[in-house]
Amino acid sequence: MPLKLGKIHQGDCLKSMGQIEDGSIDLAFADPPFNIGYKYDKYHDSQEDAKYLDWCGEWIGEISRILKPSGTFWLAIGDEYAAELKVAATRQIASPFIMRGWVIWYYTFGVNCTRKFNRSHAHLFQFIKDEKQFTFNAEDPAVRVPSARALVYGDSRANPKGRLPDDTWVLRPQDAPESFQSMDDLWYYSRVAGTFKERQGFHGCQMPEQLLGRIIRVSSNPGDVVFDPFTGSGTTLAVAKKLGREFLGTELSADYAKYATQRLKGIKVGDPLDGPADPASSSPNTANGVTLEARNRRKAAAK
Repeated sequence: MPLKLGKIHQGDCLKSMGQIEDGSIDLAFADPPFNIGYKYDKYHDSQEDAKYLDWCGEWIGEISRILKPSGTFWLAIGDEYAAELKVAATRQIASPFIMRGWVIWYYTFGVNCTRKFNRSHAHLFQFIKDEKQFTFNAEDPAVRVPSARALVYGDSRANPKGRLPDDTWVLRPQDAPESFQSMDDLWYYSRVAGTFKERQGFHGCQMPEQLLGRIIRVSSNPGDVVFDPFTGSGTTLAVAKKLGREFLGTELSADYAKYATQRLKGIKVGDPLDGPADPASSSPNTANGVTLEARNRRKAAAK
């Protein structure tokens, strides 16, 4: 029997996905266990490489099966297995994906290290099935960001609608604010640390709602079905509901499924996303720059 939409189905993701019809999902987002020894309540996150990679190949293959021909699959993964899972998704499963984008999520509150550089990023792969037919809402104003021309230089020629993210290398915004722009494929969002208001408390690996908001807005439309095989704290489904999408999730842990379901019940369509819409808003302003908005205000005041 097909899985019912609008709920979290507790159980093994592979068994649950077997009940989802072929080509029925518009957008899938997966933030799987990274196999780095994290302490989950029901899953052992320290498998032998071959076992872990075989398992990943299975559930990635299932996502390919249930995704619509025009659908998109986003995968969040750490450094340890990013290369292997990219190869698995694009070359090793029965119906391989096409990699459309490779985004780096750069965050604050990373793990402090003593014998290597501190890690403050994760990989976000964007996979599609058809290069000519997939959802990418480039004109959504909530996806677009101010260009450097408008944000830094106050240039009146700047497109008032902003622009899409592109490639860049950055330092931390507070280290070099003039080098950091929000329009890049290196996305800056703080991790949801323990003191954050949006922290759910029952799950240690929680994605920021604003990060999921960007993905869901750009890769799906209202009414589309968003699926998360590793529901965890429920952020993917929470954001999908707020943005008017249908949603479906699976979760191994009965406790996580219970608490995430409670979280969903407290959400209404149209509720604002948690967290700052501009993740760099608290960073220092460019010392010698002026925004286009500030320049226009000065012109108006001078008249």
